[in-house]
Amino acid sequence: MYKKVDTSLNFVERELDTLNFWKEHDIFNKTIENRQSGENFTFYDGPPTANGKPHIGHVLTRVIKDLIPRYKTMKGYHVIRKAGWDTHGLPVELEIEKLLGISGKPEIEKYGVGDFISKCKESVFKYQSEWEKMTERVGYWVDMDNPYITYDNNYIESVWWSLRQIWDKNLIYKGHKIVPYCSRCGTSLSSHEVAQGYKDIKDNTAVAKFKLEHTDNTYFLAWTTTPWTLPSNAALCVNPNEVYVKAELDGNFYILAKSLMNVILGEECTIVEEYKGTDLVGTKYIPLFDFANLSTKAHFVVADDFVTMSDGTGIVHIAPAFGEDDARVGRANNVPFIQLVNEQGFFTPEVTPWQNIFVKDSDKHIIKHLKENDKLFSSTPYTHSYPHCWRCDTPLIYYARDTWFIEMSKVRDKLVANNNTVNWLPTSIGEGRFGNFLEGVIDWGLSRSRYWGTPLPIWECDCGKRHLIGSIEELKNLSPDCPDNIELHKPYIDNVHIKCPDCNELMTRVADVIDCWYDSGSMPFAQLHYPFENKELFEENFPANFISEAVDQTRGWFYTLMAISTLIFDKSPYKNVIVLGHVCDKDGFKMSKSKGNVVEPFSVIDAVGADAVRWYFYYASSPWLPSRFGVENVTEASRKFMGTFLNTYAFYILYADIDKFDPTKYKLNPSNMMDKWVLSRLNTIVSEVDELLGEYKIFEASRIMQDFIDDVSNWYVRRSRERFWASDMPQTKIDAYMTLYTVLETFTRLSAPFIPFMSEEIYQNLVRTNNTSAPISVHLCDFPVSDNKFIDKSLEENMDSVLKIVNLGRACRNSVDIKTRQPIGKMYVGSTSIVPQEFIEIISSELNVKEVEFTTDASDFISYTFKPQLRTLGPKYGKLLSNIRTELTNIDGIKASQELESTNLLKLTINDTTIELTKDDLLIGSTSKEGFVSESEGSFTVVIDTDLSDELIEEGFVREIISKIQTMRKESDFKVQDHITVGYANNSKISDIILKNKSLIMQEVLADDIVNDLAGIKKEWKVNNEVVTFSIK
Repeated sequence: MYKKVDTSLNFVERELDTLNFWKEHDIFNKTIENRQSGENFTFYDGPPTANGKPHIGHVLTRVIKDLIPRYKTMKGYHVIRKAGWDTHGLPVELEIEKLLGISGKPEIEKYGVGDFISKCKESVFKYQSEWEKMTERVGYWVDMDNPYITYDNNYIESVWWSLRQIWDKNLIYKGHKIVPYCSRCGTSLSSHEVAQGYKDIKDNTAVAKFKLEHTDNTYFLAWTTTPWTLPSNAALCVNPNEVYVKAELDGNFYILAKSLMNVILGEECTIVEEYKGTDLVGTKYIPLFDFANLSTKAHFVVADDFVTMSDGTGIVHIAPAFGEDDARVGRANNVPFIQLVNEQGFFTPEVTPWQNIFVKDSDKHIIKHLKENDKLFSSTPYTHSYPHCWRCDTPLIYYARDTWFIEMSKVRDKLVANNNTVNWLPTSIGEGRFGNFLEGVIDWGLSRSRYWGTPLPIWECDCGKRHLIGSIEELKNLSPDCPDNIELHKPYIDNVHIKCPDCNELMTRVADVIDCWYDSGSMPFAQLHYPFENKELFEENFPANFISEAVDQTRGWFYTLMAISTLIFDKSPYKNVIVLGHVCDKDGFKMSKSKGNVVEPFSVIDAVGADAVRWYFYYASSPWLPSRFGVENVTEASRKFMGTFLNTYAFYILYADIDKFDPTKYKLNPSNMMDKWVLSRLNTIVSEVDELLGEYKIFEASRIMQDFIDDVSNWYVRRSRERFWASDMPQTKIDAYMTLYTVLETFTRLSAPFIPFMSEEIYQNLVRTNNTSAPISVHLCDFPVSDNKFIDKSLEENMDSVLKIVNLGRACRNSVDIKTRQPIGKMYVGSTSIVPQEFIEIISSELNVKEVEFTTDASDFISYTFKPQLRTLGPKYGKLLSNIRTELTNIDGIKASQELESTNLLKLTINDTTIELTKDDLLIGSTSKEGFVSESEGSFTVVIDTDLSDELIEEGFVREIISKIQTMRKESDFKVQDHITVGYANNSKISDIILKNKSLIMQEVLADDIVNDLAGIKKEWKVNNEVVTFSIK
């Protein structure tokens, strides 16, 4: 009948067999086809780049993204899961530069743009096989055979269409702006790209001395964190509404904000004169450097309220070429634009001392020069967060460039409104990190001065006309030289011209490509080549019901999806988002190659299996929190859940196979209390897990499942074993089999989205062995539905009380080292409620106690002590602390404890004033009276009488003897049904006990006889410190 169950936790080979089963029967595609008539549930797969290897963080994203679609499919939804590849952009270009041994745009141009593009295209799937292998191995079901690819002509055409929609709304413009700029890559970056690359660095700040014209010793003091911008200084800016002073120090006069004077100059300075900021406007000063050959007025004071008094001197040095505020203030005051830095990030030849030095590296040289020429007041180290290129790690500079922008600032309110419709998990990301980013959104720098990317489809004419092409058909209609098989990439598209509608001359495409993040943000429609194809399919599946990626995508894919969808469709592109935290090493540190703590995904999966890794990520913590990942952590989590599930299933299979039990021949009709309880618990947790997964609360669902399978194994099965061991097939045995089968079959379906491999293995043996008409795979089954007729809340509550009392009773035994096999005379349960008699019998049996008595007053056995918690009570009551301490010392501990448990408050009257204390205000202790031991939790206090009579001690010996013989049976591989003969020798006390209790021992160990002689397998034991030898044969 059933296959024998391997209870080892070596799941790897079995998972590989399951993978082959899925492939052989095309199970994934069957799950899609099987639900075609169901309601659509839309899932978007964020596209990874296949030119880099997958890491353990990608496993987390894949297993989270897999669970919800599996669950929804089992719920009857039609869930299309299309994989994708993000193929454009700097990551690919940098890889090819490294491969070719070249660096930067000039060397790319020298190599040849066409050849460079070909290399990029060849490389984008360098690690495709590793990605596909990892995806398949972790059980992530997604269509890898028909993925969307962002470099595909159809995809690009859809992207062009979307840009045309934005263009037609007059939201794309070309601006000469200060933009974040990577000099290594030679291109500007968007604000969301910049947000991904901040690092803490230490720079040297400078307070420079700008000498006023026609003075010998009077200076403006201006503070800067970017000394490299000082050669391009064109003006100084004050706040028009602030007070400034001229202060004398050591024979020199310094002008700066009054509120910052002592911070900069110290206490020894003397104020000579005060000014309003506006009084200083127009004052001229001598420039620090004379590298710029200027023909217009420069180096004078201007005013603007962006100048703050939070740090520095209250005077800002203005370099219009390197800052947004600087450029704005410069334009408003006709300050000249001084650009002394080239596109490679080096000073131009005019800056002769440092022309071959990267500007960020020139700070120390400039500071040294200022100091040597008495133009430096002070310089201090300054640690701050500074933006770096998100791909090549070069420090960015803010640089004036011609850039094409999408005017996101005009749709800011719509972005915020659309975001408010999204269910973010956690909500703090949607309201905080992401929401705040949207509220401060700036225009999207769309264009990139690079090569491998979606070409910006804007054509320009010398007459000033501009046109954005929205389709290949439009391009061919307007172009006299567009090939039929045009590839939409540089350099091929650069050779295509269109006729200018205004002057009839040829228009040329602008040289730029677009931000590759725009590509991935277009995937909802571009993956379907919408609107050119699949119009109905797109409209039926937009927006997405669910997406999930790592937290850094709040500045990446989450944003670009939202931005593009808002611009074009005026709605959010997704309804529910699970944000994922970073995967750290087992000690909680960030993984890095330099630390040597990077975990390679396949090394873990090949060691412990995919399901173990999956379960760990679901169970360890909420998915948005950082997770501590290591083989030991994974193994322990899988042992507790999968090991327990496996052993419970193995128990059923073992005895069902012996009895040739076929569950298809019987009906479930429980009459036993334990059966009713476990079925009630099962249907309750089915409802709870279903509800939680419907709310995308994976962690909470996994915790409930863990607790349940633990209860099934360690409570239901353990307390029901003798029913499975009964001879023949009485009704109580049938009921036990049917109950456990129902629990296992239902739980297998419940756990299928979580542990797809193990659930499939169990399903094939447990269900399909006797029911070949059942679906061929557990993943083609329906998700369980709770049956209310089995739910008995009162039964569950009473059994929950029993479990709590039993746990406290075990703790009492452990505290005085009395084994469970040693019977105890009496136990008291302090509680305001009592459980029915049949539950008291369970407590008595489980704890091996002769008598259990419930009482509302445990003061005969235990007392409680209370002391004030100074941390909370000190700030509240101060001078009354001494009185509170005295009152707590004299209080009736039992009554106070009961009051605290029932009302969550303890009320004291001190000096005619009522004081209410919570548990947080108290240090609570307990003491047991002599001859008793107690433990308390919640509303229960359990007290055990530790006095043991001779009769109880003898019974304890009998139980120990039975246990030792049962252990020998197991170690000697006797079958459950094998009868044995037991021998004993070498201890007169044990001999006497055996003779008095012979029939009971024989019955318990399935012995035909017990003799005072040794034969067969022998072993020496210590039974309650008595040495004895037993034999079995």
